[in-house]
Amino acid sequence: MSFREAYKLVTKQSIRWFPGHMGKGLKQMQQKLRSVDCIVEVHDARIPFSGRNPEFQHTISGGAKPHILVLNKKDLTDIREQRKIVKELQDREGIQHVLFTNSKNQQCNGIKRMLPLAHSLISNSDRYNRTGLKEASIMIIGVPNVGKSSLLNVLRNKNLRKKSATQVGNIAGVTRSVMERIKISEDPLIYMIDTPGILEPRIADDEMGMKLALVGCLPDHLVGEELIADYLLYWMNKNRRFEYVKEVGLESATDNIAEVLVSYAKGLGAERKYKNLDGQIVNIPDVLVAARKFIKNFRSGVFGGINLDR
Repeated sequence: MSFREAYKLVTKQSIRWFPGHMGKGLKQMQQKLRSVDCIVEVHDARIPFSGRNPEFQHTISGGAKPHILVLNKKDLTDIREQRKIVKELQDREGIQHVLFTNSKNQQCNGIKRMLPLAHSLISNSDRYNRTGLKEASIMIIGVPNVGKSSLLNVLRNKNLRKKSATQVGNIAGVTRSVMERIKISEDPLIYMIDTPGILEPRIADDEMGMKLALVGCLPDHLVGEELIADYLLYWMNKNRRFEYVKEVGLESATDNIAEVLVSYAKGLGAERKYKNLDGQIVNIPDVLVAARKFIKNFRSGVFGGINLDR
């Protein structure tokens, strides 16, 4: 069976989500740069190249401060591709310090390495107006819902044995303002600044927008769950990842998202009432429930480790 080789949105309008707090947050971040010694940029390991905000490179990182790229949620990816991803990031963008982390696991090697690496980079850098200060300050940046606040909390808990300092959630846009400095280490004395997730003002590339939506960097309702589910189906078929077939109750792979969702809804026993033209009430498969479950399976790793940029 032949499958789609490219993905294009049927609507002419590109995906866009840039609420007011993002623009305000970017300006606040720029204003705080004088009191920052290192930038930790967090991104979703399932999209190591797609969707990173270029504004960070131009106005926040800019080469003046030590920069660490953290690819979080590594537990949902294929670990065999990590070395290749690191080399490509070094070759394409000159990023020398890349860590893969799982912010749900304090024993993760990337978590253990992060503060020693940051402290080493800061100690060997020109701190300009902050020369001589015993404390170090790290700003954590990234697009929405990649685990910035979770990462901050796990570092704080690991090093200070203290409870979470910032609110986290699996919905894009939980952190909406630049917070005060939060201590994450006593010796060496290190503070971290949590910041709101900020996307590009306009995501011009359809497929990049769908990847961001699929991993949860955009609110599901903004794009539409059935459309996100369709992109997931497209990607899995194109990459010959047919783990979904058995899960949704099909006998073979298909490129038809309606067929997938109807079959899945029936298997889940998900129905909704519908009034026919003659006024009769009938039960039909609830494809929205099925779409949400299909997406949730991907996000929780049911379909195995995935790199959407492979």
